[in-house]
Amino acid sequence: MKEKIGNDAGRIWSVLNEAGTKSVKELKKLTKLTEKEIYAAIGWLAREEKLCFGENEDGVYLTLC
Repeated sequence: MKEKIGNDAGRIWSVLNEAGTKSVKELKKLTKLTEKEIYAAIGWLAREEKLCFGENEDGVYLTLC
């Protein structure tokens, strides 16, 4: 399970590295990960201090720090 979350975190990191700021909804669509997988991977990246978070009326947005 830990390896899967790490791999999913790598997918999210790659998308953000290529495309810049994205919403959770956009990340889900671009990575084809489930909501559970997305949030586990976001937690992984956040713990490593690789993500910066923002929020507006449409929801939460993520970018690499």
